[in-house]
Amino acid sequence: MIRFFGYEGVFHGIVGGHGLSAPLGFGRAGEVPRCLFLARVQAVSPCVHFQLMRIDNLQYANWSPRIFEQMRAGGLDAVHVTIAYHENFRETVLNIESWNRWFENYPELIFQGHSGDDVTLAHDTQRTAIFFGTQNPSVIEDDIGLVEICHKLGIRFMQLSYNNQSLLATGCYESEDPGLTRMGREVIEEMNRVGMIVDMSHSSDRSTIEAAETSTRPIAITHANPARWHAARRNKSDAVIRAVTSRGGMLGFSLYPHHLNGGSECTLDDFCQMIADTADRYGASQLGIGSDLCQDQPDSVVEWMRVGRWTKKIDYGEGTASAAGFPAMPSWFKDNTDFDVLQQGLTAVGFTDEDVAGIMGDNWHRFYRDGFAPAKDGHT
Repeated sequence: MIRFFGYEGVFHGIVGGHGLSAPLGFGRAGEVPRCLFLARVQAVSPCVHFQLMRIDNLQYANWSPRIFEQMRAGGLDAVHVTIAYHENFRETVLNIESWNRWFENYPELIFQGHSGDDVTLAHDTQRTAIFFGTQNPSVIEDDIGLVEICHKLGIRFMQLSYNNQSLLATGCYESEDPGLTRMGREVIEEMNRVGMIVDMSHSSDRSTIEAAETSTRPIAITHANPARWHAARRNKSDAVIRAVTSRGGMLGFSLYPHHLNGGSECTLDDFCQMIADTADRYGASQLGIGSDLCQDQPDSVVEWMRVGRWTKKIDYGEGTASAAGFPAMPSWFKDNTDFDVLQQGLTAVGFTDEDVAGIMGDNWHRFYRDGFAPAKDGHT
């Protein structure tokens, strides 16, 4: 994929020693100038600078223009953002309204993504496509009809449970693991039909394996790491990862310190070597990044994540009473400007250029293209 290093919609660059300029309008019409530019480049020189496509498939930051600008500085073409943890349908719609204002006020930086083609558009126009997801099925309440409505509003990922038992599946913090519920199986079928990805990041082993087996379309674990590397309750067993990836599903590697070997002190080399080991086991083509970056969030937010409305007590989740807030991020990954460091780390542990491109974004891009569209003929 070519990165157009531009200003106000105009490409400026050096190709094989030649200065070139070509118009690049925002919006889908930008595809035509891009093709004209590529033809011109090929006529001048085969020496073109390529910039990898980059996708982070999970963030929940305290959103601001500064963070949107950092996304661009980090070369992020798409970010899957959480718009609900425990919110019901109406509350989630209010969160979407907030995003609509950001899209209106910062169109030069971000826009709402709906399909894999929008990632290409973002890449070509140097913006970031924002894709909505929920970390809990609370958004559909107890009404399967809301799945299609949520998809029409732009929600492309939905977790079937968030740590606890839900109406659909068992969470990873429950002591018993009965697996998918009857409603869970029906909702998976409906998600398959409309083109919404089943996300099992916070679900139990049995529920996740059953979801992978039940779904007629590949599912995802958007943000977690292998439990064999770090035995956190949120990390995933070999059986779970294999069940997901062997059926075309994706695993997004998390940089949230509670999911890291060594926590905040985890090294770049250790993290990237873990990704290399995982690629050896399951193949690099089903792997990507889901950083779980919660940049600039106050500690009150992590309390909402853990407690919601299901208890009157304080639940510390992966933290402790003495360290109840957000943990410090590793020194080499503080914000969205550090994706260059991550890319360099993957190269350093021996990944090929093709595999680096896949993990940094191409694999998620392929998954978006295949997964976000409605099932053919309306059937799963």
